[in-house]
Amino acid sequence: MQRRSLIALAALACAAVTAHAQAPDWKKIRIGVEGAYPPFSEVDKDGKLKGFEIEYAQALCAEMKAECTLVQQDFDGLIPALQARKVDAIIASMSITDERKKAIAFSKAYYNTPARFAAKADAKLDISPAGLKGKKIGVQRATIHEKFAADTFKQSEIVRYATQDQAFLDLKSGRIDATVADMVAIDMGFLKTDAGKGFAFTGPSYDDVKYFGVGSGVGMRKADEKALGKKFNDAIDALRANGTFKKLNDKYFAYDISPKK
Repeated sequence: MQRRSLIALAALACAAVTAHAQAPDWKKIRIGVEGAYPPFSEVDKDGKLKGFEIEYAQALCAEMKAECTLVQQDFDGLIPALQARKVDAIIASMSITDERKKAIAFSKAYYNTPARFAAKADAKLDISPAGLKGKKIGVQRATIHEKFAADTFKQSEIVRYATQDQAFLDLKSGRIDATVADMVAIDMGFLKTDAGKGFAFTGPSYDDVKYFGVGSGVGMRKADEKALGKKFNDAIDALRANGTFKKLNDKYFAYDISPKK
């Protein structure tokens, strides 16, 4: 029995050393991004990623002194890619919600903006469950806006898209009556473009924590939260303190998108 115990302890010690040796030092990080959610993340005419979150992700990596690779992925495939270890983190306007926290971990929030509806400027829609009865509402699949619309507007037809840009195209063509999404994405990605002429925000702003969480954070696997989460949280704090966040905020937006305290 004594010999078996010593052997078992030795095996455990070796396993612990091996596990420690294999633990990532996070000098190299693969970050999942969407690339189809302007002005946060998009692809330019040369095929290069650009946008607020692209620059913000690069600034976080510089602060952490990490070599980062940005991996473009459809939004609804980001969490599966994370769980399959194809990426190590997600920076894609992913709101921190209780439902998502069942599957993955998050850093602290790095930005927060409300949701709003957009429709034809002269549509005069009543943005309420009764007012949108029978209307078609476009949403991006696997987002907080999809869940909010499906739960709240049960008598409407919820039309789901792989990207928010596809919803904007169908709104422009008249195939849907309205879309609900992040206020900034609608404003900068549609209303302030040529395609958005004749369209406008309609109805109230929505920021119910039940659906919209407390802001967008960096997603990661729960097993990596202690080490990688601390690195991201420290970097988020540092970029706020040294003015980098404000510089990027002011470059892309005419208003403050910093998260609630």
